[in-house]
Amino acid sequence: MKFFPEKLTIEWISSCYQSGELNPLELVEEIIQRSQKYTEKNIWIVPPQMELIKPYIEKLGKTSTQKPLWGIPFAIKDNIDLENVPTTAACPDYAYTPKSSASVVQRLIDAGAIPVGKTNLDQFATGLVGTRSPYGECHNAYQDQMISGGSSSGSAVAVALGLCAFSLGTDTAGSGRVPAMLNSLVGYKPSCGAWSTKGLVPACRSLDCITVFANDIQDASLVDSYARGFDQDCDWSKKIEKKGPVLPKKIYLPKSEPEFFGDWKETYKSKWNNCLKRIKKLSQENNILIEEIDYSIFQKVALILYEGAYVAERWEDLKDFIQSHPGKIFPVTETILRSGQKEENTAAKLFSNLHEIQKYRHISQELLDDSVMIMPTAGGSFTREQVRKDPIATNSKMGLYTNHCNLLDLAAIALPEDSRDRDFPFGITVFSLSDSENLLWAFGKTFLQSESLKLCVCGLHKKGCEFESQIIELGGTFLEHTETAPLYQLYQLNTVPVKPGMLKLSDTKQGKAIPVDLYEIPKSSFGYFMDRVLPPHTIGSVTLKSGQVVKGFLCESYAAN
Repeated sequence: MKFFPEKLTIEWISSCYQSGELNPLELVEEIIQRSQKYTEKNIWIVPPQMELIKPYIEKLGKTSTQKPLWGIPFAIKDNIDLENVPTTAACPDYAYTPKSSASVVQRLIDAGAIPVGKTNLDQFATGLVGTRSPYGECHNAYQDQMISGGSSSGSAVAVALGLCAFSLGTDTAGSGRVPAMLNSLVGYKPSCGAWSTKGLVPACRSLDCITVFANDIQDASLVDSYARGFDQDCDWSKKIEKKGPVLPKKIYLPKSEPEFFGDWKETYKSKWNNCLKRIKKLSQENNILIEEIDYSIFQKVALILYEGAYVAERWEDLKDFIQSHPGKIFPVTETILRSGQKEENTAAKLFSNLHEIQKYRHISQELLDDSVMIMPTAGGSFTREQVRKDPIATNSKMGLYTNHCNLLDLAAIALPEDSRDRDFPFGITVFSLSDSENLLWAFGKTFLQSESLKLCVCGLHKKGCEFESQIIELGGTFLEHTETAPLYQLYQLNTVPVKPGMLKLSDTKQGKAIPVDLYEIPKSSFGYFMDRVLPPHTIGSVTLKSGQVVKGFLCESYAAN
């Protein structure tokens, strides 16, 4: 039986192909089986099926060296065309079958990537929650009761659950970033026009972008390399060069604390503060200036997208269909789209909005020269039930820090605070000018490399003891003195020097709370640290008195005899 990791990456798949351990057909069979386990999550509109995928495998050729994305499976949001497969935009009555694939999809297929299915979305890409679809509410990858984020809901969940190596979403107001945060992914939104939008059902035609979700930043960057490029058949396409990664000279952070919301707002606030510490440490290590700014100017821009005349652009593209198909649109979606026909959305108001946007574009062009701005991707999350009860207000909260982006012609990348978080995924978004995407790649890679984990120690690695230096040398930081849950027993081991060994007991009634010290250690250093851990010690999962589970020193059971 072949081994398949929980998450699929381009590097792992390609290395398995090259070694002969795996072929595309075997991988697709695994993806189809996995997908069938998650039918209740409502990820797909067109699920992975061999009859859809096999023709693409057969066209690959026999050698993986021919094409850079040879045999890499990807999913496509169902408002983006795939040849001979219906495009619904999550509205069955709107469905049509395109004769050709969207330009970006075709570029990726030409590079060897294999489309495996079409994913669910908030209908007509109108929403940031993932619940506005007649094909069912898309569930969060890790917590079924929580929202997946939208509108690119199924695309994000498919990557998080290992149903593809990367996926295509779209982003007009945050749809390629919010789902990335809520499912612990990297979400890259290129500059408007860098990727062709030919073959995309428009949400707000002048602002729409096709985006990528991936499990790591290297995969996102590789996909960007083959997806981007000028398209003479796309009216919105621009020639935007992909430059080599360079760290920014300055980082802008919000002067006042961002708004956090929802039942777990304190958790998200704590995660944001953890990100701030990492960002400030990185700035010192890389000689990057940090400056705090008044974020309110970006909030003013964000309001224009739905409260200004811009919503009329959505109505203009879809009004004929909506008016000719009464009762066929998801109710909350129709309410939002019909707001575009309000009498106050006059040409005069639109020009007023455009002039205001231009003023703030000018400010941001000056501000972000050789610089990036960082905000939370979102300030919280909601259960699907909470969104059902208040669909408009909850959705609006999710877009507090995303809506301004395309109006100001910025590029953005959403980064997970902790890529392993399955409970309360959180992340930041880094913004740059449209011609400075290279700053995002460089900073994003640096930030993710600084990801850390918590390590608890009970012996000579404790603060002030003989081996604490081993942790400090690897960039570890002392956090606190604490205790384990009452599940363990401490033994004196027959080692030189004498060391304690902590063992989790099968009979928890006999367990005790053991005093331990808690450190934070860079994830990039952990492998080197593990090499220093010698038998009978081992590193395992330790439950603290708070209920938190962290990595920590344990000993093998034979040593306690």
